[in-house]
Amino acid sequence: MKRKHAMPFGAEPLSGGGVRFRLWAPGVDAVSLQLDDANELPMLTAGQGWFEFSHPTAHVGSRYRFRLPDGLLVPDPVSRSNPDDVHGASEVIDPTAFDWSDDDWRGRPWEEAVIYELHIGCFTSAGNFNGVIERLDYLVELGVTALEIMPVADFPGRCNWGYDGVLLFAPDAAYGRPDDFKRLIDAAHERGLMVLLDVVYNHFGPEGNYLHAYAKDFFNPRHATPWGAAINFDSENSRTVREFFVHNGLHWLEEFHLDGLRLDAIHAICDDSSPDIIEVLAEAIKTGPGRARHVHMVLENERNQARYLGRDCEKGTTCDPLQATAQWNDDIHHVFHVLATGETDGYYTDYADQPARLLARCLTEGFAFQGEASRFADGELRGEPSAHLPPAAFINFLQNHDQIGNRAFGERLSHLASPTAMEALTAVLLLAPQPPMLFMGEEFATTQPFLFFCDFGPELANAVTEGRRREFSRFARFADPAVRESIPDPNAAETFKRCVLDWSAMERMPQQRTTLELHRQLLALRRQWITPRLAGMGNGDPQFSLLSDRAMVIHWRLGDSSLLTLLANLGENTIDAKQTVGTRLFATSNMNNTALVAGQLPPWSAIWHLQKESR
Repeated sequence: MKRKHAMPFGAEPLSGGGVRFRLWAPGVDAVSLQLDDANELPMLTAGQGWFEFSHPTAHVGSRYRFRLPDGLLVPDPVSRSNPDDVHGASEVIDPTAFDWSDDDWRGRPWEEAVIYELHIGCFTSAGNFNGVIERLDYLVELGVTALEIMPVADFPGRCNWGYDGVLLFAPDAAYGRPDDFKRLIDAAHERGLMVLLDVVYNHFGPEGNYLHAYAKDFFNPRHATPWGAAINFDSENSRTVREFFVHNGLHWLEEFHLDGLRLDAIHAICDDSSPDIIEVLAEAIKTGPGRARHVHMVLENERNQARYLGRDCEKGTTCDPLQATAQWNDDIHHVFHVLATGETDGYYTDYADQPARLLARCLTEGFAFQGEASRFADGELRGEPSAHLPPAAFINFLQNHDQIGNRAFGERLSHLASPTAMEALTAVLLLAPQPPMLFMGEEFATTQPFLFFCDFGPELANAVTEGRRREFSRFARFADPAVRESIPDPNAAETFKRCVLDWSAMERMPQQRTTLELHRQLLALRRQWITPRLAGMGNGDPQFSLLSDRAMVIHWRLGDSSLLTLLANLGENTIDAKQTVGTRLFATSNMNNTALVAGQLPPWSAIWHLQKESR
């Protein structure tokens, strides 16, 4: 099977030989093509800012750049491969050279999603796509059904979280060739694993972005963002910019046969047009690759805009997403964190009051904030009503790259909370109806931090390092400049190395083995008892009541009319609770027989029951 996404720009090998090159550069009146460092050839104008040239002897593997009138040489913004990093020449790629073996793959329904977020560079010591392939069988055995890969679009330097990508169509060469990424996806599909890719459509990285030099219309200064002028989705010449990003999404989904995209921070996308770029991309996915297989669009959206998560429930037992499939639910993470650590500074202040009630609201209604005032945002109203949506619309997690890496020292939750607390929270996470997400290494309580790291040029590197330390100056523990100096330098090679998972820990450390077995047990229970009953449940008609300021009982009606019940005590005091009927699926290890018979919930305990087809 061969796969290719046709695009109106970039380098296109021609069937009769040669290559067609096409660049949108409305900010200049001339562009030359430099091919394989040989003589430069003027490109032809094609109207509306387009330049093109078909070179008869160019071929797959040719290196090329574009020279602007001021002499600046720039890579192709639609490069499929940039082997020498973001400032180097682009490489002509034939997407059809890769032979796919997953012809019968149609993806998986979203109700089956158990997501595992990973960073290619830190997941294994190999630090590349091939290294991930070596761990796929482990992930299947764990109970994962979907990989969510942090951005791989070409970024400057040796390492980066990926959110500083500037060549959005090219997998970074630090991770391997484009065919290596395809090989990883093919291998994942062979094992029944979906693969989602994190993409960044709210900004370009600060180094290696040459669009300002020849296509200023890519940006709209009317909208300000933390990264400068916003990407132009709604002003003059925005049509071509929109096509660029829609083609980018389809390129990953069709050419790389991915199962979905996770759109980073859409609250930072400025677009006053209707339909906006999120809706346009959703429609392109639905009428394109989504016609023949399950393709999912996941959002990160600080504004809690439930309208992007609407459902069409008239097609049968499942409610098909009208736009996005699901959203990362930051609210539930923040509540989990407050309960586990007691931290209430920064944005955690919004969750300090009645955290158990807010957790119950997240588990039964989706967002904790559905239009209420945010103390952290100086009283600004945040969110939209979400109780009508199914649990599948909300991705729950205890940890992710942001919530770990944006801490000064990259501590994971297991570094901050007790093993007993972690067991109870993990049980709530992995058996709730919402799709759960793990961050790499979480399943065995890795000792490695996940720090912020990058590899910029000297001038920008110093600014990033100082800016990073300045960010924490408002926190009391970092008021002393000497303490701030202890925050790891993002550009230091050692900072990146400290984040690479140590897979040998599971053999050497009993607590790591115990944690891994807990995750395997819970995900096996989810696969057996929960997942088959999720389709068709609607919002689950959820009900909750608080047993104390830190304990709760929650009921959901699943798709087969069975009743799923959670009893949880996430505090330090023993709580009396009536036992529920049905099959006990799981109880935390501190729930001994005495406690069960007496109807007591010890500190940091959770118990799940399922009553089949009960009304």
